[in-house]
Amino acid sequence: MNANHYSELVELDKKHFVHPTSSIKQQQEFGPAYIFTEAKGVMVKDIEGKEYIEGMSSLWNVNIGYGREELGEAAMEQIKTMSFSNAFYTFSHEPGIRLAEKLASISPGDLNHIFFTSGGSESNDTAFKLARHYWILKGEPNRKKIIARKQAYHGVATGSTSATGIKQFHTMTNSLAPDFVHTEALSVDALRDTIEAEGPSTIAAFIAEPVMGAGGLFYPPEDYFAGIRNVCDEYGILFITDEVITGFGRTGSLFCMDHYGVVPDMMTFAKGVTSGYFPLGGVMMSEKVFSVLKDKSDGPLFHGFTYSGHPVGCAVALKNLEIIEKEQLVQNAKERGEELLAGFKQIEEEFEHIADIRGKGLLAAFDLFMDRDQKTRFPEKMAPKIMDEAMKRGLICRNITYGESDTVVFSPPLVISSEEISRLLMILRESIQVVLNKIVVG
Repeated sequence: MNANHYSELVELDKKHFVHPTSSIKQQQEFGPAYIFTEAKGVMVKDIEGKEYIEGMSSLWNVNIGYGREELGEAAMEQIKTMSFSNAFYTFSHEPGIRLAEKLASISPGDLNHIFFTSGGSESNDTAFKLARHYWILKGEPNRKKIIARKQAYHGVATGSTSATGIKQFHTMTNSLAPDFVHTEALSVDALRDTIEAEGPSTIAAFIAEPVMGAGGLFYPPEDYFAGIRNVCDEYGILFITDEVITGFGRTGSLFCMDHYGVVPDMMTFAKGVTSGYFPLGGVMMSEKVFSVLKDKSDGPLFHGFTYSGHPVGCAVALKNLEIIEKEQLVQNAKERGEELLAGFKQIEEEFEHIADIRGKGLLAAFDLFMDRDQKTRFPEKMAPKIMDEAMKRGLICRNITYGESDTVVFSPPLVISSEEISRLLMILRESIQVVLNKIVVG
């Protein structure tokens, strides 16, 4: 590494690059924490040449791993053929048509109709607008409230920020969208109480992540979504699931809702549909929802993005889904996830401050407690310290510390091997040992 080159990049970063979900003060004082330059498989390399196991698939999204030339070739072929075409005015193109058909064929139940976006926030905003439009077309325009859950994360556009149930995302602004209501997470009775309190005739939809991701990686009771589906049906409310993180094999099933045997009215997706190789997302609609849009609308659907159904993104997604199927990555996620959880349980037995081991497939977490039997927390959050120690040793993970959470999270690429899982666990164990020795032992 050339020292002058590195110093130049640091100064340019500080001067011009405003980073998402980052401390501006920290960046201005210290520059970027890491500058990454290369990635292959589950490994990434920084500008100094140090390698790391990417234990988070970057932002939960690089499902097929890094450096897959097939996706670059698919993108280049599409660029050479037709680099872009919009999908407005019923203009269409083959990659978009083929991808819509593919998604319909693999989605749960009758989610056969796909509206494309550029990412998760746009997808959730789109679902909210479609839900409200649905009720307008059905002659019930007062049904406009969206119920979401406390600690949920649904994105950072105006609507999706308002649906997000994490305090910090609300307090950074002062103008949230109206008609968003939050209920307690993981309680069917709480949803029923919220509906009754707000008035069923005012509710358009309820949205939930199958696994609450950025809010703390909370898994629901096994019968939770069956209960939610029944309540939504009872009150005639649309049920939306947010599979932006969990979709396309992450939890050891193609979609996480497959684990629960429940089909929503709409399902949002992004991230894993292209494994991060191109920005793409969307909303899958059931026959019930689409039939109303089709039969009761007499004009254009006044919603869309310049890059809805981008042909290059669709071509990349098709190749990405082909690789997931061909290499049986959903099964690999299930098997490697079992190994990851088994390793966590061994660590739990070794360290008395580790508890609440949880996971499905390659989406797993644990919490830290000063006294795990009494569920008392440390005065100072431990998860960020473990993350920092792991980074020093060549492992990227994530800490979640919203509210009471003191959580370490993993979401490695679905291509990870048993040997790489073992190495990940070794580094994690060393990192926990170092942190607890400093804090607990003295």
